[in-house]
Amino acid sequence: MTVVRSLALFVLAALAEIGGAWLVWQGVREQRGWLWALGGIVALGAYGFVATLQPDAHFGRVLAAYGGIFVAGSLLWGVLLDGYRPDRYDLLGAVICLLGVAVIMYAPRSN
Repeated sequence: MTVVRSLALFVLAALAEIGGAWLVWQGVREQRGWLWALGGIVALGAYGFVATLQPDAHFGRVLAAYGGIFVAGSLLWGVLLDGYRPDRYDLLGAVICLLGVAVIMYAPRSN
């Protein structure tokens, strides 16, 4: 159950961070207005709080593992919202990153 909770928190964090960054991008780069950017700033702030809910107490481990979720999630976001088509190297890189998440967060430890 802890792994499922942890993965759910990683997904929630990715939605907040990637979504927040996307909203800022839309507000500024795509000139949709400052309300979009403000929504992004709020979402980015929420991301910071979601990370604190991870069951693992080690900040460095949680953020390092989250990096892999961020990479894969960013590619998926691009596919779903921006029409991006990842190539095989994008996909391979994402798989490698997700394997890193599994090793960093969920490998058995003696501590």
